[in-house]
Amino acid sequence: MITNFASLCAVGLGSILAGMNCMAQEKPNVVIILADDMGYGDVSCNNPMARTRTPNIDKLSLTGISFKDAHSGGAVSIPSRYGILTGRYFFRAPAQRAYRGYLSPYIENGRETIGSMMQKAGYTTACIGKWHLGLNWKYLDSSEKFNLDKSRPGYSNTDFTAEITGGPNSLGFDYSFILPASLDMAPYVFVKNNKVVDNEIILVTDKYPKKLDNTGYFWDRRKTNENDIYWDHGVWWRNGEISKSFEVEECLDVIVNEGVAFIKNQAENNPEKPFMLYLALTGPHTPWVPSDKYKGTSEMGTYGDFVSMVDGVVEQVTEILKSLGIYENTLLIFASDNGAPWTENDIQCFAHQSNRGRRGQKGDIWDGGHHIPLFVTWPSRIKKPASYSYTMSLIDIFSTLSEITGVKLNQNSAEDSFSFYSVINGDYGHPTRDNIISISSANKMAILKDGWKYIDCLGSGGFTDPSNVRTVKGGPRSQLYNLEKDSLESTNMVLKESEKADELSGLMNKLIEQGYSRKIE
Repeated sequence: MITNFASLCAVGLGSILAGMNCMAQEKPNVVIILADDMGYGDVSCNNPMARTRTPNIDKLSLTGISFKDAHSGGAVSIPSRYGILTGRYFFRAPAQRAYRGYLSPYIENGRETIGSMMQKAGYTTACIGKWHLGLNWKYLDSSEKFNLDKSRPGYSNTDFTAEITGGPNSLGFDYSFILPASLDMAPYVFVKNNKVVDNEIILVTDKYPKKLDNTGYFWDRRKTNENDIYWDHGVWWRNGEISKSFEVEECLDVIVNEGVAFIKNQAENNPEKPFMLYLALTGPHTPWVPSDKYKGTSEMGTYGDFVSMVDGVVEQVTEILKSLGIYENTLLIFASDNGAPWTENDIQCFAHQSNRGRRGQKGDIWDGGHHIPLFVTWPSRIKKPASYSYTMSLIDIFSTLSEITGVKLNQNSAEDSFSFYSVINGDYGHPTRDNIISISSANKMAILKDGWKYIDCLGSGGFTDPSNVRTVKGGPRSQLYNLEKDSLESTNMVLKESEKADELSGLMNKLIEQGYSRKIE
């Protein structure tokens, strides 16, 4: 009996250990590809009338989950990226001086991030691409502050030879290779693990000796039709400091090659340890600079070619994952950071709706500013394609990865993030969160709940004119829309449905002041 009992115990223990090993092996690699300024309607499977073509992103919809009502944490880059990396709304971030790529860190030292959380789960983590969340730059003189040199327009007080702090390596990423901000903002440098890759700094105007217009913007006509003024809309960048070896037109390729190299290195040299890659692209944000491979591949000219290049990134990443034999157990997330900056003039000019089905554009508090494409694949877990129609947020990626990896969140981490792991496991018929808050480029706020949307201002609150509408006595001071009947936010119901407006306004203010109440098990 003792022998049999011992044998049973051994078998039981073996089963437990086998189960633990199985769970460890099932812990997926994670790749997050974040496009920059790509509209929901730029993805051709989302838009039957699209004049852009995205066959590789479309394939994600054929093998994974398409999220039809996904929203970013903000209508522009900074609040959106803050939300992804912290699981928090941007109104919780400390105020910072913001000057393009020289801004100070928005994420406090010691704040839990998606990187540090995944490190706890045993992952090797990498942040590659556009950062735009601030860095602690060192300065050349004793003033210890950022200062544009008026005697040499375009130069700053930044010491590009010094070590940089406050970036990804301070916030849970083992490896980083970043562009400080957008590809149309100085400084145009790559920062690898806290050091500028090429610290020989010149000015954009010295590298590309073309004339600045009177606003200080550099207009590139090297590869454009001199008579086609419109294309200057997308092929431009601001004056400022640039590494001597930095090539604007090669930036996206450099970033993607770094990402592919990281995946290859982890799979070949550290196969027993899962990895997470946050790959933040610079396209199709301005400047529209597709590589030679993609020039002329779209019927929409330079913009369409750049969208095709972004689509090609998805192909590159999926192909390297397959070639390394790790595609099946990789959770791949593709999304955009906000809506596209696509005006009514653009819609008419190109017969293309980048933000199809929604009002407004990048920067706006209307849905066009923050309604984004989102696709998730995980072949070993998601066996057939599906659509999910309930509202969710990119901020929810944080809690989803927490649940997948088993890392428990404390009360001060990812307060605004709600897991959609149940959706990955096949529950497409229930919402994963009760409401969602959005923020515009002008810090205007909105809340979506139960098919209604309340906005705390009049106007777009962003890039579409008028951004702000003057209120009048007896008139509305805010906006309320029934999105189930009016997805284009065309009929303001705030006066007619004042009780609903007060309910949503009160809830939004309460959440801003107190935060969400989330049970931690």
